[in-house]
Amino acid sequence: MTENQDLPAKKGKPTPSRKEQEAANRRPLVGDRSKEGRAAERAKLAEQRRIARDGMMRGEEKYLPSRDRGPQKKFARDIVDSRFTAGELVMPSMFLFLITTATNIYELQLLSLVLMWGLFIVVIFDALIIGRRVKKLMIAKYAEANVEKGVAWYAGMRSLQMRPMRLPKPQVKRGHKL
Repeated sequence: MTENQDLPAKKGKPTPSRKEQEAANRRPLVGDRSKEGRAAERAKLAEQRRIARDGMMRGEEKYLPSRDRGPQKKFARDIVDSRFTAGELVMPSMFLFLITTATNIYELQLLSLVLMWGLFIVVIFDALIIGRRVKKLMIAKYAEANVEKGVAWYAGMRSLQMRPMRLPKPQVKRGHKL
């Protein structure tokens, strides 16, 4: 062994005095507990949340939840967002259904009920068709072995959401062919 390996390494600073050490122990371990410190911390956290939300709205990968991350999920989102889906009609039609059920006209209530169930069936078939289409395009693009599990389900569930409520926000304009 050499001489340098036998000697313990120096810590690079003098040992603090007892008074300094006791003063350090009296301070709170977590941040500044004053009113101004808490307000500054709240403002800092609010700014971080705003930045994360804006990033998620723009579709930035690092701000997305894990269920929305990855190139295949982005491809599925683009396919779903490029066309009109029947799922976008569910909420407006539910509103109309509620209005018609409040009337005393039996025939109108029955008609709205039949139309609502018909819309549900159309929405389910539309979601299944979209899921199959996404899976088929994924296999063509990435090869069957490389397609993530659940991408078709992800696309189908996204197609059920109203367009303004989708997160991350659609990056592709409706009617754009992929």
